[in-house]
Amino acid sequence: MTEETLVEEAHTQAAPAVRHRPAHDLADVAFDPALCEPVEAGPVTRVELPGAEGRAWLVTRMDDVRAVTDDPRFSREAGTDRQVTRPAPRFVPARGAAGSLDPPGHTRLRRSIAPALTADGVERVRDSARRMLDELVDDLLANGPPADLTAEVLRPFPIALLCELLGVPVADRQGMHVWTRLVLSSAPGTAVGEQAREEMGTYFAELLDARADSAGEDIASLLGTAVARREITLEEAVGLAVLLQTGGEAVTGSSGQMFYLLLTRPELADRLRADPPIRPRAVDELLRCVPQRNGVGLSRIALEDVEIGGVRIRAGEAVHVSYPAANRDPDVFADPGTIDLSRSPNPHVAFGSGPHHCPGDRLARLASELLVDVLLDRMPNLRLAVPKEQVPFSQGALIRGPESLPVTW
Repeated sequence: MTEETLVEEAHTQAAPAVRHRPAHDLADVAFDPALCEPVEAGPVTRVELPGAEGRAWLVTRMDDVRAVTDDPRFSREAGTDRQVTRPAPRFVPARGAAGSLDPPGHTRLRRSIAPALTADGVERVRDSARRMLDELVDDLLANGPPADLTAEVLRPFPIALLCELLGVPVADRQGMHVWTRLVLSSAPGTAVGEQAREEMGTYFAELLDARADSAGEDIASLLGTAVARREITLEEAVGLAVLLQTGGEAVTGSSGQMFYLLLTRPELADRLRADPPIRPRAVDELLRCVPQRNGVGLSRIALEDVEIGGVRIRAGEAVHVSYPAANRDPDVFADPGTIDLSRSPNPHVAFGSGPHHCPGDRLARLASELLVDVLLDRMPNLRLAVPKEQVPFSQGALIRGPESLPVTW
């Protein structure tokens, strides 16, 4: 049998289902068991997603994931005008949104905010971020136990931090917090969520217009200037501002999972308290280990026939990559199922790969490191207030994490 015949058989074989149940039923931070079958079947497998149209390819090994995400022959934009598999049946990416564009359009949008998200740009907000976090913990301690760590710290802190980076005035931040929660807690298409998104968009349009002639370093000023120079449209700028502001929910989800791990495995927290210098490496390891999302991300469409992992993917077919699976690739990570707080190097893809690599990765790392520093140092007796089985995890959401994290101290 020729190699070409083998490839053809791999292409036409019956598709193993990537999931046998809804993704939102997952209730801890373990690796998604529904991904185990395709991962074991091979680095590139055919899958069916619940409620989706047709089949797709799923790529799970690190080298192949990077190959797909770096290859311009796989297009995000091509999937916006056709029925393809999606992360969730109701999730339809908007045409023109930053997450749905290919270069050079995607590069043009990213360029407008790049200065605020460099290492220096993020470092600029470190002191103010630490003050905001300390204030939240002050309130937490003053109110006494028990408390919901998610509601009191892990959710408001990323929202406040993004407001700081975006340049939202302090007086407007409570309203931004309300809008963000309404947008994220409402099913797509519902009136309350759409109204909140529209109101947030109107707010940012006015803020960007007011900052158009400023020389500020915040994102609103950068976007306002880019619009004034006609480098991007106002609609694009507003969409990007809303995307960044609501992106704080990903930080809430990942930090919630981190602290769920630290509170259910106290030996990890004890080590971080005893050895502060390892904390940045430990945060990277925790980011590698916690599943950032339910299911798989947005599909990419092959624009021509491409071979990945020895399998021919034909023009027009949808491809998904699994970052959680790549983060457990045994060819890249020794003993990948073990949390090694000293792991180095740690080339994980928790923030994605390729042109769509998360632009806020440095900000997310800063937030995570500050949360570990402040909560572990200021609350040495922090622990769960309920058995770990009673911690409720989000349901029906793309972002995975505890809905609440009941704690005492």
